[in-house]
Amino acid sequence: MKAQHKTIIDLDQKSIPSGMTRRGFIKRIGGGVVIAVALSDFVFLDKLMAQEMTSDVNAYLRVGEDGRTTCFTGKIEMGQGVITSLAQMLAEELDVTVDTVDMVLGDTDLCPYDRGTWGSQTTRIFGPALRSAAAEARAVLIEMAAEFLKVSVDHLYVNEGIVLSKQNAAVRVSYAELTRGNKIMKTLNGKPQLKAPSEFKIIGKPFLRQDARMKVTGEAKYAGDFRLPGMLYARIVRPPAHGAKMISVDTSMVEGFAGMQVVKEDDFVALLHESPDVVEKAMHQVKAVFDLPEPAADDRTIYQYLIEKAPPGEDAATGGELQIGRQRAQVIVESEYHDGYYAHAPIEPHSATAHMEEGKMKIWASTQSPFGLKSEVEKELDLQAANVQVLPAFVGGGFGGKSNNKQGVEAARLAALTGKPVQVVWTRQEEFFYDTFRPAAVVKIQSGVDRDGKIAFWDYGVYFAGDRGATHFYDIANHKTTVYNTSWRAPGVHPFGTGAWRAPSNNTNTFARESQIDVMAVKAGMDPLDFRLKNLKDERMIRVLKVAADKFGWTPLRSPSGKGYGIACGIDAGSYVAEMAEVNVDQKTGQVKVVRVVCVQDMGLVINPQGATIQVEGCITMGLGYALSEEVKFTGGVIHTKTFGDYKIPRFSWVPEIETVLLDLPDEPAQGGGEPAIIAVGALIANAIYDACGARLYQMPMTPERVLLAMG
Repeated sequence: MKAQHKTIIDLDQKSIPSGMTRRGFIKRIGGGVVIAVALSDFVFLDKLMAQEMTSDVNAYLRVGEDGRTTCFTGKIEMGQGVITSLAQMLAEELDVTVDTVDMVLGDTDLCPYDRGTWGSQTTRIFGPALRSAAAEARAVLIEMAAEFLKVSVDHLYVNEGIVLSKQNAAVRVSYAELTRGNKIMKTLNGKPQLKAPSEFKIIGKPFLRQDARMKVTGEAKYAGDFRLPGMLYARIVRPPAHGAKMISVDTSMVEGFAGMQVVKEDDFVALLHESPDVVEKAMHQVKAVFDLPEPAADDRTIYQYLIEKAPPGEDAATGGELQIGRQRAQVIVESEYHDGYYAHAPIEPHSATAHMEEGKMKIWASTQSPFGLKSEVEKELDLQAANVQVLPAFVGGGFGGKSNNKQGVEAARLAALTGKPVQVVWTRQEEFFYDTFRPAAVVKIQSGVDRDGKIAFWDYGVYFAGDRGATHFYDIANHKTTVYNTSWRAPGVHPFGTGAWRAPSNNTNTFARESQIDVMAVKAGMDPLDFRLKNLKDERMIRVLKVAADKFGWTPLRSPSGKGYGIACGIDAGSYVAEMAEVNVDQKTGQVKVVRVVCVQDMGLVINPQGATIQVEGCITMGLGYALSEEVKFTGGVIHTKTFGDYKIPRFSWVPEIETVLLDLPDEPAQGGGEPAIIAVGALIANAIYDACGARLYQMPMTPERVLLAMG
């Protein structure tokens, strides 16, 4: 039997900011069944999701004439594994196998607009919409099959892309046959009935990442891997400090180099050559003079500087009366916590390859925001939206740092000026200089405990970290949380750019909160786990703490016990996390060795347990760096930290035994998994250090020197 022709169900053409229109998509892609997905039809979970979101299409799901299913979305893959988990969700609801699903990510000519990939939003926000689109596509295809097979819809079922009769399995038709010769587009209206967890065959099962083989073999292409005919490698004359102004530049020593091109446009000066080695050597011959600004602070004075520069505070949460709580308190604890600047330090530095071809600028870039880069290039080069395309490339780690696209704009600008393909790959020194660092911050807490071991009051103020994770989840009648600068950005205050850094704000806030909770437990003479449980009513948090205690084998202790046990918990991206650790402290050198970490995470429905476990392990490993060693040294706008010799990220020898427990909660909505486990690591280690040797650390990173100082 041959599938019959259907008319196109074409909707009113609506434009998407800098993205593919519906009419343009169906014209370009050709035959098949297409479901358009609009996230605006779905309820956002919290204010983090209430972003500038197009009210139109955010993704297209297409079932093609070849039987393959393709998802077109502006999301990107930077190691977090969505290329696999999204395919699992799609395959589950559509009833196809994962290996027949193709993910097209971040192509601004093929994909609808997307604001960017960050905040652990892809699975919990985009995922349900994608599942609904797949369910809608399945319903459309079953209706087509019923007409084609002359069988009632109620008598049909789907198995791996084939629609079959329940009475006679020989009566069947494949998705490929149904879509052949058809051009059907529908918009997902409302939420179709999704599969119940008991029906899952793919969701909740461990899957090897789809990009694993490509990355192991080197087949995967990153922005710096592209090689185009006649391509030039660029190096740009950089200032020695943030805020420096170029006074003069002398490139006469390199202008005689064979094949060298020198670009000068105002204070934008670049050298370009077909050989990266030649252009690197030539850079040393350029003489530039800059006017340097006076430094306002350095890595030692920054904390007092921030307090002095703080704007008026904003109440993030209040309850009861602080004065009543102070009167009830038997013990009052006043603490100040400091957190330094941190670099994202991805393996892949910011990279971009750009080429102007027949009036169209094409860019491959390491970016978390392809459409953001597209808009920046349109503005910089005064180009029409149709004349700029950002194409897919794998991103070698972002952690929030590749939300800015300076290198992509630089490559496009040079490609336009030279008329040749240009590649810009930042050196490690440039990466450290232009990184938008996690902001330095101060947290001041005054809190009290009554004679029954209950928290009597909680007065919390956070300066410049931001408000994510600032409000507590404990049962405290009298409390106030004040945020001085609600964002992790503060232009004009920080000596250089700051930005999101994996679970922004929450790392600092959890370090301060969970350290203070431990200090109060000690003052109350209570076991730190018992103290937390006594001051909690949140059942989800109580559950993860109890499961962690059971897995870890926690026994009640009076800290410092000498065991080196620590505990910390928190909430991020909708997920609850509790961690316990064992550390050793060398009391002669101050060196800290984390021996074991147990992490229990309530993240609702787990799409890919293997991928989620990898994310937890990555969070904990990365967290060791911000807790123990990573620190940006600076004087004003001059960055002294320039290489991995200066900036110590965790090494393989540091990695402890990590035991991950993902609670089995298939009936709960899926929550974020790429960030929650990192938020508790700082406090976890600080509390374990105190239990090991009685040294309380109030500043991260907790370097050996600071541990020795705290030990007195």
